[in-house]
Amino acid sequence: MKIDAIHMREVNMPLAFPFETSFGVTTGRRILLIEIEAEGFSAWGECVAGEHPYFSDEMVDTAWHITETELAPRLLNQEISNGRDCPALFEQVRGHRMAKAALENAVWELDALRQGIPLAKLLGGTQTTIPCGVSIGIQPTPEKLMEKIETEVAAGYQRIKLKCKPGWDDKIFEMVRKRWPDILLSCDANSAYRLGDAEQIAAWDRFNLLMIEQPLWYDDFYFHANLQKRIQTKICLDECIRNGRDARAALELGSGKIINIKVGRVGGFTEAIAVHDVAQEFGVPVWCGGMLETGIGRAHNIALSSLPNFLLPGDVSASKRYWAQDIIEPEVTVSAKGEITVPTTPGRGFEVQRDRIEAITVRWRSL
Repeated sequence: MKIDAIHMREVNMPLAFPFETSFGVTTGRRILLIEIEAEGFSAWGECVAGEHPYFSDEMVDTAWHITETELAPRLLNQEISNGRDCPALFEQVRGHRMAKAALENAVWELDALRQGIPLAKLLGGTQTTIPCGVSIGIQPTPEKLMEKIETEVAAGYQRIKLKCKPGWDDKIFEMVRKRWPDILLSCDANSAYRLGDAEQIAAWDRFNLLMIEQPLWYDDFYFHANLQKRIQTKICLDECIRNGRDARAALELGSGKIINIKVGRVGGFTEAIAVHDVAQEFGVPVWCGGMLETGIGRAHNIALSSLPNFLLPGDVSASKRYWAQDIIEPEVTVSAKGEITVPTTPGRGFEVQRDRIEAITVRWRSL
């Protein structure tokens, strides 16, 4: 198929609720959306880069620049077979994986539309429903956190993940476990700790956590392997896994026993599938992490989560947890059992609300 046009839009969307991690508080999102046209079809991708280079070295402004000047020109007017052709086209540009993912994922979606099949099927998905967990940010008070957990447990979410940082950890875990001794509970440190905290982290074994997500440096395998040997709780690797090679190196070192796959972090569906396959080879389960996506990115996460080794509840929760009004129809909903049904219609399975997108667009460029 020949890529005829690439449209870039920056939209500004306020979050329904503030979301706090060890990086800081987010109250709204600037988001780069990509629309690609080919053979009469139109498909969308979402760049998950944040407003600041805190989670990764990318941010929305660098993603806009690199997409406009480097990546989109390499794709425009190209004859390509499918999304797997994109990494080779983008290879000369080092890094910028979130920008690359927005373009590549739209191409995968185009291919699904052209073939008239669901995106999940094109990716190799086999699951018809996916289990859902929820990520709860750091709250103003412990009491507010308990209220949030109460709401999400009542909504049926199968796993509760707590953002943590030094000073918001031991006492919080103890309080939550006392109230809910049997829920599937995990924590996400976003690299807020160091190896000197190993003794404290080892003490978390008593809380029976499903996993501790990326406790140490964002780019580290070696010291995570050291820490994993000292604790019983499974370490989940997130920021440090950029591709299938990283996954293989980390698992051979024993750096962790679970992997969080974020499709933007690894550069697109092609590499996300590669990480999935490596983890499956090692007998290590994966799950899909969230990046405060709109419904476009959320729909792509649903499709990815249908692959067979996504065995743990992911962060693919309902639209209403993040947005007063999403940009897709219908919005993503979660059943009382804590599950999302994988769409069976061609492409992403959700219609884009163009009027809504136009209303919140603050920057536009068409190539």
